[in-house]
Amino acid sequence: MTTTAARATHVRTQQTITYAGARAAVDAALERAAEIGVPVNVAVTDPSGALIAFARMDGAPLLSSGIAQDKAWTVSAFNGIATHEFFGLIENEAPLREGIVHRDRLVVFGGGVPVRVDGALVGAVGVSGGTAEQDREIAEAGAAAPTHI
Repeated sequence: MTTTAARATHVRTQQTITYAGARAAVDAALERAAEIGVPVNVAVTDPSGALIAFARMDGAPLLSSGIAQDKAWTVSAFNGIATHEFFGLIENEAPLREGIVHRDRLVVFGGGVPVRVDGALVGAVGVSGGTAEQDREIAEAGAAAPTHI
């Protein structure tokens, strides 16, 4: 028989964003995008990178829908590293820099940010459709929403 203490060494409890939290993030991101007049796609994933919520504003580029999802996935896949921070981590390592960008779904420019609660990664927001800086600003507005409830 396995004891509770023994099970604790084999099982991890992880917080994750809920659908309601993901919707709050999407809504906040869409609101910020409308304020600055940039039609975008917004994706929210859980810490494993699984898509929880998605929206495509009228006029947002179709190709950007996949990029938004990949930005959120990249953040989750790398334990919360924002996509705008990623290039700085690899820029001085030529073999890594040149090789890793050929990985499917990896995005190394702005627009993907973590959602954290009490320091723990609970999800990620990915935005695509504007400039990298606009996408980042919109994603950050989305990521802040679930933590302000």
